[in-house]
Amino acid sequence: MAGRLAAGLAARRRAGGGPVAIVSCDNLPGNGELTRRLVEEQAQAAGLRLADARYVTTMVDRITPYPSQEDTGLVAAATGRADAAPVVTEPYSEWVLCGDFPAGRPRWEDAGARFVTDAAPYEERKLWLLNGGHSLLAYAGSLRGHTTVAEAVADPACRGWLAQWWAEASRHLSFPEAELAAYRQALLDRFANPRIRHTLAKIAEDGPRKLPVRILPVLRAERARGALPAGAVRVLAAWLLHQHEPVPPVREPAAGPLREAARTALAGLDPALADDTGLIDAIVAETRSLLP
Repeated sequence: MAGRLAAGLAARRRAGGGPVAIVSCDNLPGNGELTRRLVEEQAQAAGLRLADARYVTTMVDRITPYPSQEDTGLVAAATGRADAAPVVTEPYSEWVLCGDFPAGRPRWEDAGARFVTDAAPYEERKLWLLNGGHSLLAYAGSLRGHTTVAEAVADPACRGWLAQWWAEASRHLSFPEAELAAYRQALLDRFANPRIRHTLAKIAEDGPRKLPVRILPVLRAERARGALPAGAVRVLAAWLLHQHEPVPPVREPAAGPLREAARTALAGLDPALADDTGLIDAIVAETRSLLP
């Protein structure tokens, strides 16, 4: 795709076209800057001269689980058409955009889009509260026998764990507390939606890729202020148990095998964490409370 964008911008330059905005809709933090870098790398490799372009960063906040066979059947029954990839989503939506539009743009704000000078705080709020909450439920909720987000969030223990994690993460978000409280309440309602069948097993996939952006920034910030954040520790302990089947012995006093498993797992997320003995001790202790 970056190559096609580079070719298109080169053709625009040859045709005498003016500046244009490239709006990235990839579900990645900093997607505008990433798109710019990839397009310019492609152009440099191919010796292309590009038209002037501004790269707009976007953030979308909307839960869209992977479609199931049931979803395909419902769409076929309702429309009479076979859709191999129906998109089922929730009523809630938020679209945040940050960047310049030198040739003008549609009035997307009339449909609810939000234009901001910095998309990073919105990315962090979504990654830490929504996605981090999902990871917590995926690993810890599944240990309690739940299979979907809606089932897990109906469990008082899981809701308490969510509240603890959200309190930790919210300390490091740059929004007024009233706005964060409203967002957290909305998340509880969104997670509890029974029509959105979001499976914990799917959310639990790719932990080593997801946890560094969903959990570790808050963990590092809490450790920097001398705290051992119980919510973050719980996510990592539950993930560790999810990684290891059968689970290394945890009942003996030293819990040596589990301690070594925790150190190895943390090193895979961030080598610096493997030397944090206080964190490792806390994770080992938390595994004992998570297991029946």
